[in-house]
Formats: sequence, C-alpha cells, structure tokens
Amino acid sequence: MTTQPQLIKIFEYALNQEQTGMSFFQTSLDRIGIGAAKSAFERLIEEERRHISFISRLLDDLRQGMELDLEAAGAVSLEPTNYFDERARSEFLQQCVEGSMVPDVTVFNVAWLMEKDLSEFYARMAQKTDGKAKEALEMLSRWEREHERFFRQYRDKLTEVYSTMPWGG
Repeated sequence: MTTQPQLIKIFEYALNQEQTGMSFFQTSLDRIGIGAAKSAFERLIEEERRHISFISRLLDDLRQGMELDLEAAGAVSLEPTNYFDERARSEFLQQCVEGSMVPDVTVFNVAWLMEKDLSEFYARMAQKTDGKAKEALEMLSRWEREHERFFRQYRDKLTEVYSTMPWGG
C-alpha cells in the first residue's frame, strides 16, 4: 500500500507533467497556423487545465490528511472530446498538404509521446496503489489515453501525407 507522502509525490509529479503539457500546447499554438488544428489545441489546453484542477484538488485533500474526494474532484473531469469534426479533419489534412506544414508533424509527434508517457505513468502508479488514489490514477490514465489516441492518429495521417507528397514542385 502506498503511504500518504508517496501519494503526494506521485500527484505532485502528475501536476508538474500536466502543467508542462499545457505549456507545450500553448506554445504549439504559435507553430500551428491552421484554424482547425488551433481549435483542437485550444480544447486540449482547456482539458489540461481541468486535469490540473483535478490533481490540485486531490493534492489539497492529501496534504490536509483527508481521504480523497473523487466526487468533488470529479466535477472537473471531462468526457473524451472529438477535437475535430469530419469537416475540420479533412480541412486540416488538406491545408497540411497545400501548405507543407512540416512543423505540424513534429508537434503532433511530440504531443503523442508526452501523452503516451503520462498515460503509462498513471497506469503504472494505479497498479501500485489502491482505493480512491487508484481510481483517480485510472481516470487520469483513461483521459490521457484519449489524448494519446488523438495525437497518434494525426501524427500517422500527417506522416503518410508527407511521405507521399511530390516534393520539388
């Protein structure tokens, strides 16, 4: 069983990683000039804010020696989002082809790796805990897997688009 100080360290690390992710997405907005991608990143930033709020509430409970209140913390949770509707998805890919938006591939790849790493961290930590902490970590892992799936899908599509592009005009 994980001790209170260990749980605090786990959630402090998680909070730091979520803040880093949000910062990366905010910085990436400047690199992504396409409206649909920009909109998706803005939604992701909002989700990261909610993850940060969720973890902050859990940390407050832990630091006060209280039992984790997932009901109160869960008020900030999100259901998975469809970041692009079908029209925005095809518009985004078409604009990538027309604009040769190579930075987008890099951004989506880095974002995918970050979300994958965090999802795996939450899953590993959930295996080492029990009770409400385990539930919270499993929730966080599920949320991050949704982000991971989104970024992997677009990274793969963008990589495919670029690998088949006629280069050199």
